[in-house]
Formats: sequence, C-alpha cells, structure tokens
Amino acid sequence: MDSISAFDIIKVGIGPSSSHTMGPWEAARLFVRELPDPDAVVSVTVRLYGSLAKTGAGHGTDVAVLMGLSGEDYTRIDTGAIPAKLDKIKSGGRIALGGRRELPFAVERDLIFDHATTLPYHANGMRFQARLLDDSVVTRTYYSLGGGFIATETEADPSAERRIVTPYPCHSGGDLVRNCRMLGLSVSELTYLNEQAWRTRREIDAQALGLWREIRACVFRGVNREGYLPGGLRVKRRAAAINRKLLGAAVCESVDSWLDLLRQQPRDFTRVNMWISCFALAVNEENASFGRIVTAPTNGAAGVIPAVLMYAWCFVDGFDEDKVIRFLLVAGEIGTLFKKNATISAAMGGCQAEIGVSSAMAAAGLAEVLGGSPEQVLQAAEIAMEHHLGLTCDPVGGLVQIPCIERNSMGAVKAITAANMALQSDPAEARVSLDAVIRTMWQTAQDMNSRYKETAEGGLAMQIPVNVPEC
Repeated sequence: MDSISAFDIIKVGIGPSSSHTMGPWEAARLFVRELPDPDAVVSVTVRLYGSLAKTGAGHGTDVAVLMGLSGEDYTRIDTGAIPAKLDKIKSGGRIALGGRRELPFAVERDLIFDHATTLPYHANGMRFQARLLDDSVVTRTYYSLGGGFIATETEADPSAERRIVTPYPCHSGGDLVRNCRMLGLSVSELTYLNEQAWRTRREIDAQALGLWREIRACVFRGVNREGYLPGGLRVKRRAAAINRKLLGAAVCESVDSWLDLLRQQPRDFTRVNMWISCFALAVNEENASFGRIVTAPTNGAAGVIPAVLMYAWCFVDGFDEDKVIRFLLVAGEIGTLFKKNATISAAMGGCQAEIGVSSAMAAAGLAEVLGGSPEQVLQAAEIAMEHHLGLTCDPVGGLVQIPCIERNSMGAVKAITAANMALQSDPAEARVSLDAVIRTMWQTAQDMNSRYKETAEGGLAMQIPVNVPEC
C-alpha cells in the first residue's frame, strides 16, 4: 500500500466542496495535461454522474470544471475573480483550454449533469471527451474520492508524480502504535520521521506553519464578513455577530492583534464554547462562499480542525508554534488511516466520512499536544469517530450550508471532549480500538442508503422546502 502524506490530507483548498469542487477542478486540469496536443482540440464535452450530477450545481462542480479546463489553479486563483471568469465563458460561448487557444464551449450543451446514471466505481464520476482535428476522440473518466483526491479505475492517484512508501509505514492504528513503541517515539515524532520521505524537516515545519497562517487568515476573514451566503437559501452569516458580541467595542485591524486580544479573554466554559463555535462557523461560511480554506480532510468539514487548533492557541497555556506543527502532523496522519481503510467521501460514506473523520483527526492532534501517549492519541480519535457513526449527508438544496456549517461546531466540541476523555483514561481498558471503529465506519457506509450520501434526496434535504437556483 502506498503511503499518504499528512499534507495530502490537510492542504490548501477552495470552497465549497473538496469532492465536488476541488476533485473535478483537478480532474479537468489533468485531462488537459493528458491530451496529446491541446492545440489540436476542436471541442470538449464533460458529463457528470451520480452525486456530482445530483448536487453538483449547489456545490459549484460546473464552476470547478470550467476553471480547471481553463488551466486555473485553485490554490492560487483570486477567488474574487471567479465570477467574472465564469461569466466570460458563459456569455462568450468559448473557453481557453489550458489557458491557451480558445474553442467553442456552450455550457448548456457541453457540460452535462446526468442525474440518471451512476458509474460503478464510485458515486462521484465524471467523463471528459475531446474531439481532435483528425476527428479522433480522446476520452478520460475520473472519480473524485473526497478531500480533493481523484482516481481512475486503474490508477489510485493519476496525478501523483511518484509512489512513496515511508520508512515506517502506518496503514492502521495498530501499525502506528507498534512503530511508536519500537522506536520510543510519540505519534508526532514518528510522523516527522515518515514525512521526510517527501520533504526535509525544515520543509515540514514550513508547510505546517503555512497551513496555520492560512487557517488564521480564513477564520479572521470569516469573523469580519456579514450578510447572506450565496445559493438561494438565504443563510445568514453568524460568525461576525458572535465575534462582535464576545469582543464588544474592540476593533482589530490584523490577525495578530485579534489573536492577542482573544488570548486575554475570560476562559469560562460558556464563553470558550462560543468561541469554538465562532471559529468553526467562520471557516465554513467562507467555504460556502467559494473562499480559500484549508481542506481537513474535506471542505464540508474544514471548520473542525481550525476551531480546535484556534481553541488550543487561544485558551491552552503554553501552546506555541511547535505544538501547532505537531497537532497538524498527528491530525493528518490519523486522516490517512481513514483514507486508506474506509473513505473520506460523503458520497460514499455520508457525513460520518467528513465531520466524523475531521473530529477524530482533531481529537488526536489535541491529545498529542496535551501530552497524550500514542495509545491515548488513538483512543481520542476512536472516541470522536465512535460518536459520529451513521451521520448522514443530506445537504438542503445541494448546498454545503444546512446542516453542514453547524455540524463543524458540533464536531469541534466532540473532538475536544474526546481528547480530554482519552487523557483521563487507560487505553489498556478500552474495549473499542481505532481500527475497529474505522472498520465499523466503512461497514456503516456500505449499508447506508444512497439517499443519505450527498444526493439531497433524503434527510433534511427532503424536509425543508426550498427553491434554490443553480449557482
């Protein structure tokens, strides 16, 4: 089994969905790169299947495909420029393939949402076809696996430049604990060692702190923006009002001054709990607005890890950048276990695969930096996931808003609770292991009715009357 970097699980992304936005975006870019001669293309057709078709409009899949075909990079694009770029393609009926030669492209004709068909390999399927000057056709089929990962039926990661097996592979919780015991290392120390298969220790630190800067900036943007989220549900942003209520008349012009003020806040339970919710809401309100966020491990669950990390930074004594790095390494490593042995795709496993996994990741990261043993770190992850088992994905109107945004607050609080419980427990007496709960989560995913897997055909999505235009 190939190893997966913690930084493939936690990475810079763009809203509103890792599986429905980032995955199709990357697939479109990869398709253009795989064409033998992009300048010989005379037409392109894209067909979306399964969950991508059923909730793709609300998740921005069409936007992602168009931006990807245009050669845009979601980690670099000015998110505020996307509407204008989209309007130019739609109104002009042309697209610059790979950012080069323009060719005719009518969105209504050439980008097809096939609601009636689900491809057998995965619920998030998409097929790209390019007709060339010699009338030959190039066809590629990709699948979006969640977290921005894509695959074909024969390649687990067609965009990967090379396959890597780390010095001490950890493909299960049992592997992780055994390696920690054998080497006398903490989980973060072991992860540091394995991550050096991809990058140097200095680069690891820089990558983690870069993610921390992105997280802080995203939360700060979120607590300073008011109004309603796009998409037609009229969901009002709440993070800014909570921030204002807790800080009173204080005004902060920068992230650093805001964080300094937060660290001086009273630490009674109710106030801290409100801040945790504020942090999570801020991120996912940004995510719902096509904002730049940190995918961890998905976009629908992108607020959990930032909320727990911000909680620790602001309200846990002695929390510094070294602990930020170790938190993120451990969280990412735990995320790889779910990716390898179950799924991080709501279209395959429901919301347990998103909020549940992110809560387990955050719980493990927090347990590590609070001094937990490797066994306690895994127990924290297990507790968090155990109490998300069976959670469905039922987005109202196909948008990543209801109930997705609030669930991030719930997942963050559960993560903190799980870490505290694990630190006060003897893992030797635990009856459920992390590996057992991952197996259970995967079995639950397979048993779950497809209506509850990001189709907007069950649960809350069928109870809330909406008239949401395509966005």
